[in-house]
Amino acid sequence: MNKGAIEIDQEKCKGCNICVVSCPHQVISLSKEVNDKGYNYAFAEYHDKCTGCSNCGIVCPDGVITVYRVKI
Repeated sequence: MNKGAIEIDQEKCKGCNICVVSCPHQVISLSKEVNDKGYNYAFAEYHDKCTGCSNCGIVCPDGVITVYRVKI
């Protein structure tokens, strides 16, 4: 099984929820808190489930998600 990690620029995230829906492992959630622009930003709530599939990074319309794959 692949292991991955994501990094989300929370200040640039607009909370569109597309990454949350596209994640096959339900890694990402929207925060109840807001960023400086007033958006509920995305964050990796269950980062230990991430496989580095890149679905979230591909669908993000603002390109604020960086995906990493860890070699095991």
